[in-house]
Amino acid sequence: MSITELLSMALRYEGWQIRSAGDGTGAIQTAREFRPDAVVLDMMLPDMDGLTVLGRLRRELPDVPVLFLTAKDAVEDRIAGLTAGGDDYVTKPFSLEEVVARLRGLIRRSGAADRRSDSVLVVGDLTLDEDSHEVSRAGENIHLTATEFELLRFLMRNPRRVLSKAQILDRVWSYDFGGQANVVELYISYLRRKIDAGREPMIHTRRGAGYLIKPAAS
Repeated sequence: MSITELLSMALRYEGWQIRSAGDGTGAIQTAREFRPDAVVLDMMLPDMDGLTVLGRLRRELPDVPVLFLTAKDAVEDRIAGLTAGGDDYVTKPFSLEEVVARLRGLIRRSGAADRRSDSVLVVGDLTLDEDSHEVSRAGENIHLTATEFELLRFLMRNPRRVLSKAQILDRVWSYDFGGQANVVELYISYLRRKIDAGREPMIHTRRGAGYLIKPAAS
């Protein structure tokens, strides 16, 4: 598994949406389209160096924090990266926990988390806007009925938490548990067809306990 894949998996596990690119041109295009809260950038890329990428990113996204993650560990390389506008500099080999912590700090200090609307729920690459009632996964819009939307919203407000059928009935359908568990199973199956079809699953069953949603494994 490559460093990019390993880091992407760790960040998705933290609940972040991730986009990656294999070269500088792709990184600039991806950042332009995705408008990230933070960028992790290598100094050494196939088509251009990291400092060139940073310069072009800064023209389009002047406030986005950039963390260099690179094998170039000489003092002059660190100084060059930070002087060019990088916000942090981590050398390989690195600790995944440290990179995650540094990214959290960069995003917090940049105010990106505060600027994001409180009405938007995000779990992995799945996004739900409570105001516009728009749902998308990996940028692809998903149409849900009103009941499907309420069920998904309840799951996404409680990521990685097992919710019993009784809890779901009470919150989504507003009545006590009483032989109606089949309606929960039915609507969970509807959601799976729309959310998980052809993708790594996010909605999971815990036999005898209930259901939960969490970021996909990859």
